[in-house]
Amino acid sequence: MRCSVYIAVSLDGFIARADGGIDWLRIVEEPGEDYGYARFFASVDAIVFGRKTYETALGFSPWPYAGKRCVVLTSGTRESKHGEQFYSGDPAPLLARLASEGVKRVYVDGGTVVRQILAAGLVSDITLSVIPVLLGDGIKLFGALGHDIRLDLASSRSFKSGLVQSEYRVHKS
Repeated sequence: MRCSVYIAVSLDGFIARADGGIDWLRIVEEPGEDYGYARFFASVDAIVFGRKTYETALGFSPWPYAGKRCVVLTSGTRESKHGEQFYSGDPAPLLARLASEGVKRVYVDGGTVVRQILAAGLVSDITLSVIPVLLGDGIKLFGALGHDIRLDLASSRSFKSGLVQSEYRVHKS
């Protein structure tokens, strides 16, 4: 099974404002341009994300993950609104279970969840879209991982909006 990260960050490495706001992503919105997201989304079977990312997504209409199996990593209990499942604990057994159930590719989203799954050595690839804005504060994508994680650049391209997107494969020693 392949675990993939597809995420946008500010130039200074934040995925959201301190209050969780992502309004700054709008500065790169261009008619007809989705920066490859639709193609990526079509290639995933399931999404594993954290509670904060889930709560942000609940505010979108329509539900952005329709038709995909969704698992929210959270220590609390919640009521499912769109058929999503909730999971508490180490993500490795969850990912093993998803693989045994035929899931081929998982979209990993949310800062804490990305860090957990990356630190566990379970992320295969990362698509990172850098937005040309400095937020100065907010929710960081990367933090302490416990060890270095080497990445191999697969591709990189820039767009007229100023967004720079790089695709990396996690280096397997």
